[in-house]
Parts: sequence; C-alpha cells; structure tokens
Amino acid sequence: MHERDVITTKITKETKMQFDELSRNVIGAAIEVHRNLGPGLLESTYRQCLACELSHSAISFQMEVPLPVRYKEMLLDCGYRIDLLVSGDLIVEIKSVETLLPIHQAQLLTYMRLAKIPIGLLINFNVTKLRNGIKRFVL
Repeated sequence: MHERDVITTKITKETKMQFDELSRNVIGAAIEVHRNLGPGLLESTYRQCLACELSHSAISFQMEVPLPVRYKEMLLDCGYRIDLLVSGDLIVEIKSVETLLPIHQAQLLTYMRLAKIPIGLLINFNVTKLRNGIKRFVL
C-alpha cells in the first residue's frame, strides 16, 4: 500500500466517523422529540420540533431546502424540498405514516442522488418506538 493510499483510507475513516456521529446526534434529537410528543401528529410538527432540538444542540441545519431537478443541461424547480439538510452533509426525510413504503425509501435515495449527498435518514415518527421508524441510507 502506498503512502497516498493510507492517507486516503484515514480520511475516509474519519469522514465515516463524522457521518456516524452526525447521524447519532440527529437520531438522539429525534428520539427526544418522539419521547415528548409520541406518535400521531403531522410531519410538519415533527420537523419543527426536530429543528428546535437541533438548534438547542448547536447542530447546523436548513429546513425545506429547494431541490432542483437537473434535466439534461437545465436545472428545473419542480417543487421538491429536503425536509432537513443537516450540516450540509445529511438529508433527513421525515414521515408520519402507518408504514414506511418502498416509495418513501426511493424518495430519499433520489433526493440524495440529486443533491449529491451520500448519507440520509428516513424517520417515521408514527411508531410506538422510534428506533423502529428510523432507516439510515448510504450511497
């Protein structure tokens, strides 16, 4: 293994650790929201409350980030919005549905590809135990 390969491997491992830590912090904030509110509310309520938790934890984020679609050489505003973009590195898609469906996963994966962001969390707050409503994706 060359010295350059070792440096690249270290950077990759450090980046992975940063993503893991960021994911854990967001999941912890989501658990706190779920602990206080429980299931059965609107997605917009959970999004706002999760934003409050992230703010209190000094985690940078943006809400309702426009996501244009690149079609050939054009960027088109088709109305897509990322629920939460955390630290510019993590997409969080929030749901409050009876069951997560494959289309919900496809939506998050498509947002990740369009935004060129490799890590995403799909969080369904409409569950009795939040850990059963969280899925993490890596491109």
